[in-house]
Amino acid sequence: MAARRTQIYLTAEQRKRLDERRRRERRTLAEIVRQAVDAYLTDRSVDPATALNSTFGALPNLEVPSRDEWDHA
Repeated sequence: MAARRTQIYLTAEQRKRLDERRRRERRTLAEIVRQAVDAYLTDRSVDPATALNSTFGALPNLEVPSRDEWDHA
């Protein structure tokens, strides 16, 4: 894979967490960052109807207050 050098700025906390992860996984920082960028760029567009259908009935015992209670905040 041909790669192109790119410079980015990370917060100290981001860098610390990335360093911990790369040590734990025994991978380079570049590998970790490339994987994260690939995951971010993956098309995750979801059809709203599909999302609703896949979660319908997920909480069958959910108690929802009546709409009359919504205005009494």
